[in-house]
Amino acid sequence: MARAADSHDVHRTRLFAGVCLALIPTGAAFALISNVIGQLKEEFILTNYQAGLIGGAALWGMAISLLVLGPLLEGYGMKKGAALAFIGHLAGLTLMISAVWLRHDPGAAFWMLMAGAVLLAGGNGMIEVVGNPLTAALYPHDKTTKLNLFHAFFPMAILIAGIVGYTLNQMTDVAGGFFHRWTFQLGIVYVPMIVYGMLLLPQQFPPTENTAAGIPVKEMFRYTLTHPLMYALLFVMAVAISLELGSSRWIPEVFARLGVPGILLLSWIALVMMVLRLFASHFVERLSPPGMLCGASFFTGAGLVLFSAAQGTVSAFLAATFFGVGVAFFFPTIVGIVSERLPRTGSLGIVLTCGVGLAAAGAVGVPGIGLIGDRQLAQYLDAEGRRETAVALLNRAEATLPGYVTRAQQASVEELRRLGYRASDVERALATARQALTEYRERGAIVGDAVPNALRAIVGSGIPPHEDPLIAEAAAIINPAEGYGGQQALRFVAPFTLILIAFFGAMYVYDRRRGGYRAERLDVHAPAGSPGRSAL
Repeated sequence: MARAADSHDVHRTRLFAGVCLALIPTGAAFALISNVIGQLKEEFILTNYQAGLIGGAALWGMAISLLVLGPLLEGYGMKKGAALAFIGHLAGLTLMISAVWLRHDPGAAFWMLMAGAVLLAGGNGMIEVVGNPLTAALYPHDKTTKLNLFHAFFPMAILIAGIVGYTLNQMTDVAGGFFHRWTFQLGIVYVPMIVYGMLLLPQQFPPTENTAAGIPVKEMFRYTLTHPLMYALLFVMAVAISLELGSSRWIPEVFARLGVPGILLLSWIALVMMVLRLFASHFVERLSPPGMLCGASFFTGAGLVLFSAAQGTVSAFLAATFFGVGVAFFFPTIVGIVSERLPRTGSLGIVLTCGVGLAAAGAVGVPGIGLIGDRQLAQYLDAEGRRETAVALLNRAEATLPGYVTRAQQASVEELRRLGYRASDVERALATARQALTEYRERGAIVGDAVPNALRAIVGSGIPPHEDPLIAEAAAIINPAEGYGGQQALRFVAPFTLILIAFFGAMYVYDRRRGGYRAERLDVHAPAGSPGRSAL
């Protein structure tokens, strides 16, 4: 087992500042990769599927770190975990940017981008593996407040990176497009990465709470995996983070289709979350953690309902305010409850809670909301007037797309860059258009996802809209349909907040009857000369 630092070697303020700053590359990379994914598609001639794999590595890469490496933290220690996070960040970002040297080989470039994205996400996950138990160990009497403060740096990074990314997107003609280019945007992440590495890595780390209390690893696993409340908290964490991250993933996309700047909407949500987490101590004192989460669940549900009815920029930002107020406390406060009510679960309980939440969001929340939205699309498109327009466009696509396939198949790599599309993407659009027409002729109505997928494939074929009006016309059909489907999906998932309201409301009432919320604490037995913890 890794040796913990002597209590006099630990500088609490510097450690906490360093681990908070370590969350900035996580949030910044999350926002900026989403911001440059279109550039990556164009430069490396990626298919939509390939671009989705690169963008999607963020959630499952973090979940792997949390669920695979997280439970082993007591063995290798938090200092080595922080070093692994830094290595993952540095290697992942460098690999992604180095793909620029493989422009001549799009296939190899994709795998380098993918490897870099996975390593970067792994580094993000390791910051969660280390940061949450470290915060609990540094502030054993104020865990929920400090965990909220720690997690305030994630939305802070999304806010800053969102504004920076939006600004750089407007600078396509400045310095020959240098500041707009994807390599510069991703390179910005090196700055906070190097700062946190210099501040955090030289420090001595305390032992985890369980190590300081002398609780064996075997006992930590036994207690964690047999306590009923632990399973209940894992379940509500899965629901809460699926609602938070699942909805957050779709909200910018849905409202961008409706003419609202999605990245600015996401930045506003991040601002609200950041402010509330920075001042979480006031809510902890007045409401207690379960009371905070009960109220947060109500605001989340209200925000989702408002999103489903929003028709313009003002109403969308009003909904975003309610939603941001709601989801601000979910992640850090549930982790805080696990650590305060079940302290013997130690680092295992914390990383399992984080990992299950992220895994549920990636496996259920994001795709689940997308699936619900897809089911609404067909109903929208099958309405009188829209049906005839969509079918007529698909007939035109069936007639014109084969010419683009032939042109792309005969082009060199450099010619493909000038064309802006690949034969495989256009072939996919052609195949889905033919399939959609076949299904429509058999059924006499738009049912299922065949027609929506065909319209998406035409828009995403890469054919420049100025070259063929078919692309813009397809976008004019599918965009409002996507917006409608997404809004209906948000309305559908809103009632799931009632589960959270009931659970945390019952916990709040139970605590009130017992005289108030009580955080359990472990007794630290540290004889002279043994590892300990400092309050410096």
